[in-house]
Amino acid sequence: MKRYTEEDTGILSEILRNDGTISVPTDTVYGVCARMSEKAEARLREVKNRPKTKSFPLMCSDLAQIREIAETDERAERIIKAFMPGPVTVILKKRENVPAYVNGGMSTLAIRMATSPVLKELIELTGTPVFMTSANQSGEKTCTNLDEIEQACPLLDGMLEGSTQFGEASTIIDCSSSDIRILRPGPVTLEDIKNVLGEEN
Repeated sequence: MKRYTEEDTGILSEILRNDGTISVPTDTVYGVCARMSEKAEARLREVKNRPKTKSFPLMCSDLAQIREIAETDERAERIIKAFMPGPVTVILKKRENVPAYVNGGMSTLAIRMATSPVLKELIELTGTPVFMTSANQSGEKTCTNLDEIEQACPLLDGMLEGSTQFGEASTIIDCSSSDIRILRPGPVTLEDIKNVLGEEN
């Protein structure tokens, strides 16, 4: 399987624009991604053997792109500005213009922000947010290096070289209602969030 360096974002973005799938390193774990299109979403499901009942998180280049697909309020934006880019996934209400295939018709989206300059550039060159999910077969252990990814996901169209930082999944923070909740513990804690929001612990 072809492996690319950070100098190859133009080639990798072309793969994504053509509805292909690639693996990339994020700050937490290795991920596999595809652009936000119905054909690419179906291809990513095939790569991961992921059931249709589970939607994919999205990774955006910046806050402006997040606002294009999701509704944000003051508290959500304070969390985003404090912890993103970083090991955080936020749950936000989707905008009405977001097609049903993106999240299985649900009212919310799981969103991350590009965790490195190369991922930010890749998303910008692709021209859409990208579906981003862990590099593995659905339900299996997350891969920790490129050799494992190549073995687990042989249908990928390419791999971006690089390393991860935290080695654990991101904190999932539900910002879709007035009650901010952590749905999955991770590097960012509830105490961290309360400190940013000025709430007592």
